[in-house]
Amino acid sequence: MSFFKKIFSSEKKQPTLNEQEKQTLDKGLEKSKASFFSKLSKAVAGKSKVDDDVLDDLEEILVASDVGVNTTLKIIGRIEERVAADKYLGTEELNEILREEIANLLSETNSGEATEFVIPVQTKPYVLMVVGVNGVGKTTTIGKLAYQYKKAGYKVVLGAADTFRAAAIDQLQIWADRVGVPIVRQNMGSDPASVAFDTLQSAVAQEADVVIIDTAGRLHNKVNLMNELTKVKRVMQKVVVEAPHDVLLVLDGSTGQNAFEQAKQFTAATEVSCLAVTKLDGTAKGGVVIGISDQFKIPVKYIGVGEGIEDLQVFNKYEFVDSFFK
Repeated sequence: MSFFKKIFSSEKKQPTLNEQEKQTLDKGLEKSKASFFSKLSKAVAGKSKVDDDVLDDLEEILVASDVGVNTTLKIIGRIEERVAADKYLGTEELNEILREEIANLLSETNSGEATEFVIPVQTKPYVLMVVGVNGVGKTTTIGKLAYQYKKAGYKVVLGAADTFRAAAIDQLQIWADRVGVPIVRQNMGSDPASVAFDTLQSAVAQEADVVIIDTAGRLHNKVNLMNELTKVKRVMQKVVVEAPHDVLLVLDGSTGQNAFEQAKQFTAATEVSCLAVTKLDGTAKGGVVIGISDQFKIPVKYIGVGEGIEDLQVFNKYEFVDSFFK
């Protein structure tokens, strides 16, 4: 039985990426994969079975790969159970078991049911509010999302509600021009909620399908951030009652444990419903996707695996695990 059929046999649909997307994902995870498996090979060199020494080394490798301590202990615990149940477990089986356990962890949070950019049925406009600190690739992610949704046939409108930095407004304008989608903006220092309100009014008037709202990338004060984001949501709901349909937190995968801390801060400040993990192609810290998904129980919706405009992908657990262990 194939790996996917064995691990995900209870799920009916197992979508796959097209050939180009799969190659991009494989390449994007190369550094993480090479680092992880070179360390794993050293840990099991000369060993015939999985013993306490191998598990100790594996624990260090997972933590060093930014899987996170709690998630690492969970994985090690599951492998220990299998070692105890099987009595004898050869090191040649360790790779497959790791693959299975990581896939199982991702299954607990991520549906993995899509590889394409689609909006929820009967939701128009679909409103996505984007949060995240400056420098994580938030504006770039919004631009790439706008491109992908437009490519999928949707009418997209952007809202520049990060009004505390002129650069943020200008950067989003550049992306709007590049993608060819309208943007609603005001001057630096304007009320972010006012920009969000105007954006939704404009989107409704234009019968847009997707609205993406940028917000301030600051964590100077959690209470102020919470109040600001709450106000933005409340004002948007005057135009679209259910808005925002999703709150997307953008995290820089290359920052490892800093990404965990940012996730902790933002989930405390607002109701984050999904994650985008960027810059995975430039780092050996791809394990952060596994740890953050497991610890925060928030689905990873998008991953950035390259600098190109098409290198933002819908996260699919099947393809991610397959590329990581390929």
